[in-house]
Amino acid sequence: MTTPSSRRVILVVEDDPAIRRGLVDSLEFAGYEVRQCEDGTSARSVLLGADLDLVLLDVLLPGIDGFELLQEVRVGRPTLPVIMVTARGAEEDRVRGLKRGADDYVVKPFSSSELLARVEAVLRRSAERPAGVQALRANGRTIHLERREVSGGGGETRQLSERETEILRYLASCRGRAVAREELLQRVWGLDPRGLATRTVDMHVARLREKLGDPADDPRIVVTVRAKGYMLGEGVAVDED
Repeated sequence: MTTPSSRRVILVVEDDPAIRRGLVDSLEFAGYEVRQCEDGTSARSVLLGADLDLVLLDVLLPGIDGFELLQEVRVGRPTLPVIMVTARGAEEDRVRGLKRGADDYVVKPFSSSELLARVEAVLRRSAERPAGVQALRANGRTIHLERREVSGGGGETRQLSERETEILRYLASCRGRAVAREELLQRVWGLDPRGLATRTVDMHVARLREKLGDPADDPRIVVTVRAKGYMLGEGVAVDED
């Protein structure tokens, strides 16, 4: 395994001592700096306050479960990559994790090589997410991506979630072409879409359009391209660095 060029800090939140020790040993051997917590309560303060690059988060935890912690992280630290590590591999659990903002979902048992590959992939995709677009303007509204805010001519504002913002940012970076749902899952969520049946992308786009005042029956900002995916509307102006 290639040692990362810099010491990335990973938090392991796992209540089983043997599994936690195995995760920590594998990550440290690969060159990462590792912190660890054995329950959701102790993890909460670390998740929201420590300098971290990625979190491996178990679902079934004493105190506060992983799904609840993930939801709190997405509010307090929306860009922090999180990989759910759990024995619950049912599709409904995976979809629940995706909806709450997980970047990947690893089902026990797994090999250390698979886990490390997923960690590296999520860190790489997180770094590759386009960041040059500052704002979008369309239909009398300005969408400030850094502030995750939509403002209209009447002075009203609406807040966007991290995922909604990243969807717009990625579509803006790919303007002029349709982006498949599978590509959005891979590049915005950092997930391998193969074999994953989910309407997460469509549900996020529906909520995004509602906040943008972009009518579902005739959208002008996030346009549906039949049998292909989504693209940014031709009339949307893009402000870049």
